[in-house]
Amino acid sequence: MISRTLWQRIMLSENVKTLKENIARCGNGRNITVVAATKTVAPEIISTLPSLGITIAGENKVQELLSKYEAVQGVTWHFIGRLQRNKVKYIVDKVSMIQSVDSVPLADEIEHRCAKIDRIMDVLVEVNAGEEAKGGVSPGGLMDLCDYISSLPHLRLKGIMCVLPIGATESMYEDTHSLFMSVINRYDGADILSMGMSGDYETAIRHGATMIRTGSCLFGQRVYNK
Repeated sequence: MISRTLWQRIMLSENVKTLKENIARCGNGRNITVVAATKTVAPEIISTLPSLGITIAGENKVQELLSKYEAVQGVTWHFIGRLQRNKVKYIVDKVSMIQSVDSVPLADEIEHRCAKIDRIMDVLVEVNAGEEAKGGVSPGGLMDLCDYISSLPHLRLKGIMCVLPIGATESMYEDTHSLFMSVINRYDGADILSMGMSGDYETAIRHGATMIRTGSCLFGQRVYNK
């Protein structure tokens, strides 16, 4: 009988192949970076990703990232969830990018912690798409926050991130891309639009996403411990 882990690896291989085919079809030859969203995924499965051509993993909980960090080999980590200021210190030496910077106080804390270890952190500014329960700066406050981040010596602004609601209209993707164009035209090197997850990455790519964060379409539906 085939083991569960082997079955998961076979499934992952097939899903990565399908994902890459869909990206090629939607992206018209553009280079799209895949961040594998690894919430609830076991380290031994995450460690399979590099052999399949995916080298970035993203976590949205600090404790889960810490629990996997030593056990996973061959990937670089992005933090993609809401980040509390009191937990910044635990991840600044472990992740290569924080995608969810949405306030001056959070930017200040990342600056403070990165200065202590003499490193520069790549960051994305998270933009709120109109859902009060979600994180992110308002579109109207985006450029002010980008200006502030650009003034910090240990943060490097790389672009923006957005989590669009289920059923988002085409115009919402277009509006997010317009915000991105404002950023890319104002700040050197801010060339990442992280937009699109398993349910909408094709739409996001068609509307200019350069990075997607996919989980269930790679690993299957989440299985949460009770």
